[in-house]
Amino acid sequence: MFTLARMTGTFKSFRNNTEHFMREALGGLVAAHPFAEWHNEGFVGLLRDDDSPARVAVISGGGSGHEPMHAGFVGEGMLDAACPGLLFTSPNAVQIGAATEWADRGRGVVHVVKNYTGDVMNFTVAGNHADAEVKQVLVADDVATEIDNDDSPGRRGTGATVIVEKIAGAAAARGDDLDAVAKVAQRAADQSRSMAVALQPGHSPTSDRATFDLEEGQIEVGVGIHGEPGVERRDQADSKPSAQALVEELLDAVLASLKDSGVAVGDAMLFVNGLGGTSELELDLVFGEALKQLSDRGVTVRRGMRGSLVTSLNMAGISLTVTALDDELISLLDAETQAPAWPDLVRDPQYSDATMTDDEQQPDSGEANVWLSAFVDRLAAAYDDLTALDREAGDGDFGQNMEAAFGDMTTPIRGNDSEVLNFFAHRMLVRAGGTSGAVLGTFFREMADVFERANVDSREADGAAFGKALAEGLQNGVTAITELGGAKEGDNTLIDALVPAAKATESLDGAATVEDVLEHVFAAAVEGAKSTRGMQAKKGRASYLGESAKDVPDPGAIAVTWLFGAADVREF
Repeated sequence: MFTLARMTGTFKSFRNNTEHFMREALGGLVAAHPFAEWHNEGFVGLLRDDDSPARVAVISGGGSGHEPMHAGFVGEGMLDAACPGLLFTSPNAVQIGAATEWADRGRGVVHVVKNYTGDVMNFTVAGNHADAEVKQVLVADDVATEIDNDDSPGRRGTGATVIVEKIAGAAAARGDDLDAVAKVAQRAADQSRSMAVALQPGHSPTSDRATFDLEEGQIEVGVGIHGEPGVERRDQADSKPSAQALVEELLDAVLASLKDSGVAVGDAMLFVNGLGGTSELELDLVFGEALKQLSDRGVTVRRGMRGSLVTSLNMAGISLTVTALDDELISLLDAETQAPAWPDLVRDPQYSDATMTDDEQQPDSGEANVWLSAFVDRLAAAYDDLTALDREAGDGDFGQNMEAAFGDMTTPIRGNDSEVLNFFAHRMLVRAGGTSGAVLGTFFREMADVFERANVDSREADGAAFGKALAEGLQNGVTAITELGGAKEGDNTLIDALVPAAKATESLDGAATVEDVLEHVFAAAVEGAKSTRGMQAKKGRASYLGESAKDVPDPGAIAVTWLFGAADVREF
């Protein structure tokens, strides 16, 4: 039976039972692999014809948990075979030996080996006892374990491994002999350095435990790919690590190590690797940051690669790899391969911010617009609260969307009501996006049109004129929103605050000032917003959550009440 294994608080794993996890996972991996098959001796081998031309074979392997390394890189132009060990455990010499004998086509076999003690020992034993001629290429790129000590095993083999596998596979595919393949692959390894940082540990599906303990608010610098903790643990509250600062720190260490080894870095490959639990957008951000910083340091990135290729289960972290390139290494990186996990490399990447052009200027004429400036100030004090509330009720983006639209406005805002409301509409439609952008953009535009036609301005209007314009604006806004998305009163949306507000404008007798009108309407809007607590949402993303979002007031309904007056989120 399918089960979810849960660790206290946060972690989950998909599995059937721990005893069968690896064989079932590897079975699925091979089933999804277009160019490989499982060999019962314990390795994944490339599908090939017996008549395929003789060439040097390349094999690699290591503990499972790093996928898609290594099996994802089995394919023409890269690996002939991959030997998977148990989770974070090196493959044994018997399975490596079997893979070596199978892969040999009479021209020898290159072993690409990560510098971990178990991997080195087992590949060495297998190579020593193989009938085939074997050359070993050792990948030792992790500068976090670079210790000047004869007793130290030295730098671990990490992110650069897949680069070395690609170089070796391409050299073999072009017909190089065994010595030449090993030599160029070792050169790529020696000219590569990596370092990693993690924000959260990984979680093992076979033990239901985190790979190491990391408190909330801490980061781990110098982590390995076998779930090892790093060489330094820091409190984020003390160090406030921006992506820029972390990338700078990693690149300092990587480039210093290359320099100390006599490797000149002019042209380079940049590989930003996710450790299994890092989002694509975060990898993109780090790639751009590293690209900028390398350019500032005089390094020309000739080839770029980013993705979660060398993972540590689902660790939330990244590693940076820099490989010094020459023309030969570039040509081998560019050579074709069928390995399914090898991505398309970007050639000569250049960075620039992906900014959206918005030339619409904030209105700034005449006296301050007290009414609408107050609305912006109330929003500004509650972006985080709105986001937290929306996280319970939906997808957690409402406060962020409001901040995107209003966050850089300066108050007091100057301008008549129509100008300012049109500016609000523009900001919601252009900057906020999502449902809230379309809905509130439509609402503010309807309001602006009414105030413009009525030639009413809250800075100088009496209560009667302002109340009449507000009444028509609210009603037109409600109608337009309903036509746009189908929401109606009782659907647990901002309509539930706007409809009572619109109805309240029907009883404005005696409202002598703008302040009187707003106070009267505010009370009705607040009661409407409060009524959304206990409603089941029928529109918007909260509607997908059913009963689980029922006891949460709608953040959009709360926000529109601030158009009329001030109330703390907790009052709803």
